[in-house]
Amino acid sequence: MKIAIYSRVIDFEQKIQIQQLFDELIKQNIEPVIYHPFLEKIQSGFLLPSQISTFTESKDLNGSIDFIISLGGDGTLLDTVSFVRDKNIPVLGINFGRLGFLAGIGKEDLKTAVSALVDRTFVIDKRTLAHLDSNKPLFGKVPYALNEFAIHKTDTSPMIKIHTYLNGEFLNTYWSDGLIVATPTGSTGYSLSCGGPILFPDSSSFVITPVAPHNLNVRPIVVPDNNIISFEIEGRADQFICALDSRKEIVDKDVQLAVRKETFTISLVRLNENNFLQTLRNKLSWGLDTRN
Repeated sequence: MKIAIYSRVIDFEQKIQIQQLFDELIKQNIEPVIYHPFLEKIQSGFLLPSQISTFTESKDLNGSIDFIISLGGDGTLLDTVSFVRDKNIPVLGINFGRLGFLAGIGKEDLKTAVSALVDRTFVIDKRTLAHLDSNKPLFGKVPYALNEFAIHKTDTSPMIKIHTYLNGEFLNTYWSDGLIVATPTGSTGYSLSCGGPILFPDSSSFVITPVAPHNLNVRPIVVPDNNIISFEIEGRADQFICALDSRKEIVDKDVQLAVRKETFTISLVRLNENNFLQTLRNKLSWGLDTRN
């Protein structure tokens, strides 16, 4: 079995848990394929398996990779998705960050997680992605997002007007700082912080959520994900920010943008005892009442 490992940084406080992971991989006769910049940071301070391969780009992850482990927070897992692309490699997120909503497996459960991969005692959650089409090249070979697509004004510019259409039919003009199109996975992220609803991961929908709208009667709306959502931007500034998850580009306001459901999905590994409702309660304190 081959397991790829991706991480961005390593804190000294996490050294024991990282070593436990490699010890468990050695014990289970698993060959790690480590993200090369991460390997350079850890190779002098860890006892690593004798047989190690590395990867630097998505093309380095071939069909021999059984899983990819993301070590970090939710941002690290979103980076991992950009490497996986359409390869259908299941992603296991181990939380070394703060919240860990997507990377929901605690670092204290490292051994359990590796054993679950070996024994195949896990659940695969298929997550839909948002794909961005534009008349100008944007985001290279990764024009998709697991969480959300977002339009946002630049830091010092006044609010913008975002004319929004569903399959070519006019929906609304948002006078706001920006607009979010979130997947069900992303409905618990940026969209939620802006007042959007929570969607179940398999709800086959997008949430369109304005950012700081200057209208009291404008609210988030849920639309089926078979719609193509397109935009026209107006504003005093000549440019605005276009973002896919944690990646962003500055684009001219005359660019043509449209969002649709991606043709492939991302597979997230979940241990059997964890589910979406438990994650809502544990991570977002859903239904918590301090009076009880």
